[in-house]
Amino acid sequence: MTSISANDLKVKGIAAIEAALAGQSEALVSVRGKDRFVVMDLSHYQYLRECELEAALAQARADLAAGRCVAESADAHLDRIEAALDAEPTRAPSGRG
Repeated sequence: MTSISANDLKVKGIAAIEAALAGQSEALVSVRGKDRFVVMDLSHYQYLRECELEAALAQARADLAAGRCVAESADAHLDRIEAALDAEPTRAPSGRG
């Protein structure tokens, strides 16, 4: 993976990113010699985000199929959460009134 220094980014701006992404989908941005960030083309980001959402959907479907879910109203859900919080030794105020 190509690396862009923060100084190159400062001096060359978006041209440094475009050059680093030529023929690649991602590039690292290093700050003071340490890799800190990743830049990528928007279409690649959208693809990765779609993959992430598909994985979350698959996990939710697996949880539903395995019975690891609760069907309840929003009020019942909040009541259940508050009851669980009340059972903890220390608790911040919920703000629900």
